[in-house]
Amino acid sequence: MEIKVTPIAEVNAHALEVLYKEIGVVDTTRFMNQFSPGCGNYTEERDELLAGLSHDDIVAGIKKNRGKPEMKRNR
Repeated sequence: MEIKVTPIAEVNAHALEVLYKEIGVVDTTRFMNQFSPGCGNYTEERDELLAGLSHDDIVAGIKKNRGKPEMKRNR
C-alpha cells in the first residue's frame, strides 16, 4: 500500500478553504488567531500590572469588574 503525503502548504490551503465555506471569513480569522504566538512578554506585563497589589486587592478588583464590558488596553 502506498500512502500519499500532501505538502503542508496544500493541507493548510485546503483547510482554510473549508473553514471559509463552513464558518465564514470572520470566524475563520477568529479561530486562526487562537494559534498565533502573540507578542510581548506576558510575565513582565503581569508583574508590572499587579505590582504592589495584594491577593485581596486583586480579588476585590475582579469582583468589582465582573459583568462590566472588557476594558480596552493601550499598547
